[in-house]
Amino acid sequence: MKGDRVEIVVDAGDTTRTYEVVASRAGRRVETAVRRGVVEVSEVTRSGSVVRTARFMATRVLALVEQPVPRVDAAE
Repeated sequence: MKGDRVEIVVDAGDTTRTYEVVASRAGRRVETAVRRGVVEVSEVTRSGSVVRTARFMATRVLALVEQPVPRVDAAE
């Protein structure tokens, strides 16, 4: 959903680096996957097409934080 984001904190030797992948348009979502020692974070459309992907070595990833947009109930 638009506004969903994932922050990735990566060990970069002497320091850490933080990257963000954000669902930038309505109907898009952010998906994460860990495969064969690689962490993939992708922005995906409703139809399942990948818009962009960020890949990191799993041994270098320190934190993977998913931050969904707060949902508002229509009943309230």
